Amino acid sequence: MSAPATLSLPGPANERLGVILRILSTLAFAAMGACIKALSDAVPLGQVVFFRSALALVPLLAFLWWCGELPGGLATRRPLGHLARCLMGATAMFTSFATIRLLPFAEATMLSYLAPVMMALLGWLMLGERLTTRRVGGIAFGLTGGAVFCIPAFTGGLPDGVALGVTLGLVTAVLTAGALIQVRKLTLVNESPGAIALWFAVTSALCGLATLPWGWVWPDAGAVFLLVCTGLFGGIAHILMTLSFRHAEAAALAPFEYLSVLWAVMLGFALFAEMPGSAFVLAAPLIMAGALTAMPSKGR
Repeated sequence: MSAPATLSLPGPANERLGVILRILSTLAFAAMGACIKALSDAVPLGQVVFFRSALALVPLLAFLWWCGELPGGLATRRPLGHLARCLMGATAMFTSFATIRLLPFAEATMLSYLAPVMMALLGWLMLGERLTTRRVGGIAFGLTGGAVFCIPAFTGGLPDGVALGVTLGLVTAVLTAGALIQVRKLTLVNESPGAIALWFAVTSALCGLATLPWGWVWPDAGAVFLLVCTGLFGGIAHILMTLSFRHAEAAALAPFEYLSVLWAVMLGFALFAEMPGSAFVLAAPLIMAGALTAMPSKGR
């Protein structure tokens, strides 16, 4: 997916280090997803969103302090722009976590790569970005892969719950693309990347907390451990991703992003005895090729 807005970090750029950091970030994101999958129905979805977002603030605030973004960099002149980005992103977090619960881990991860395809379309519609031949091809690949994967789910050829999981995965891709477009609009008017990251985490935590009246549970020790890991892995993954784009260009890092699907296949098999179906095998190359082709060559 497209690069995050880059913070001003100390030290010279180092492409090899950037690649290593990007690989580590995909591992951290995969570990976060595995923790969410392992929690399953033991903890309500909103409670998971709260812990994921609130605990991610710990490494995020430390990172922003190291970058010199605290406190001045957190001010904003575009509160409504941040609100739109945060609400779309927070809703996408809910639907994404629900998708992970309903689908095999690898398939839920694969569907997330429709976001760059949707982003290319929304960038054309909302920002007037040019649809090059390359991007049109990427959109075509991605949508074809999405159709290959989704048709069996919507024709009753798969178990109960799969159609809902696929639907939520598609909703997640659209919401994520919309949130990324909003991030791009904010960075174009020089909004601080620190403010964008922090207010999203705060808003997502508040949205998760708002579900408290619908029945949170008192988790056991194992669930507490997984909740803490979910937040810390998520925060660390975003920091590693940001650092990687400080040291290398998006085009150099893009191929390594798709390791997330490999990690998801491996973790799904090792931890949950999941094997991707034939639809995944056919659709994954198309969706990932579409995402790689449709994404912009430079960070957002």
